[in-house]
Amino acid sequence: MALVTRIPSLSASCSASSSTTKTQSRKSNSFRFPSVFFPPDLESIRDYDIALQLPELRKLLEVLREKRENENRAQRSGPGNVFLVGTGPGDPELLTVKALRVIQSADLLLYDRLVSNDVLNLVGLNAKFLYVGKTAGNHSRTQEEIHELLLSFAEAGANVVRLKGGDPFVFGRGGEEMDFLQQQGIEVKVVPGITAASGIAAELGIPLTHRGVANSVRFLTGHSRNGGTDPLFVAESTADPDSTLVVYMGLSTLPSLASKLMHHGLPQDTAAVAVERGTTPQQRMVFAELKDLADEIALNQLISPTLIIVGRVVALSPLWPHVKKETSVLMEAN
Repeated sequence: MALVTRIPSLSASCSASSSTTKTQSRKSNSFRFPSVFFPPDLESIRDYDIALQLPELRKLLEVLREKRENENRAQRSGPGNVFLVGTGPGDPELLTVKALRVIQSADLLLYDRLVSNDVLNLVGLNAKFLYVGKTAGNHSRTQEEIHELLLSFAEAGANVVRLKGGDPFVFGRGGEEMDFLQQQGIEVKVVPGITAASGIAAELGIPLTHRGVANSVRFLTGHSRNGGTDPLFVAESTADPDSTLVVYMGLSTLPSLASKLMHHGLPQDTAAVAVERGTTPQQRMVFAELKDLADEIALNQLISPTLIIVGRVVALSPLWPHVKKETSVLMEAN
């Protein structure tokens, strides 16, 4: 049983016109920055040579340090704050009120690949941006360099925001950044976001727990530490038919993961779904039984970011296909 769908998020239809207006405005203003030129749309920033941004950031750092020195002459002032802010799974309407307030008052934002352009367009006019995203085998900045950037600007008194997709503390390395900065005497404030598991499951009408169906939920990373095709250790207890499994970053390791789950006793016909770019207008989904999921993902060429949900609760979704096994249905969004 397999179903491939491509549908807009629930909010897409009501926000389409405003999104178009924002995009046109964004392009006409070369992304709003008065003191540094960026390419004419936000998508291009991700491909823009990061080295060209650093001179402007150095100037900002010098200005902030001079400002702090002047303030210190008048009265003692401490370092700035660092906010670790979760932006949710992609739909900007899932951003929290607190997150919106924080990003609109930032001096500098360091943002990841999974932060949507619609969220970036909500940032304050005077903020500077630095892309520090990572993809498999391609890191614009190492984690250590990100730590040093956060520290340098916080020590200069800046209001620094570290923007992360989903929630900073769910496979977001937010704990590492907080630990490093706190050891350097920098105060870190965390603004939680809706993690992809919750946001995407809600979008699909999948209850992660359900009485009589799933009494627990478990989040797994599909990443292999050595970059191979095997996931990290999969315990026998993971293959629990009364639990829901949510796999982050698991596209490359899914064939091995599925095999191990079935080897440990999870039924081959367990309902499962893979969701690419969940909660965005580009959302695509593949529903299938566990034994078929990896093949269906490959057949339909899903790409990262893709979230995988495995468990009987998936069959509770109104989108779960009630079709014959050999039938596949494709739905395209307008």
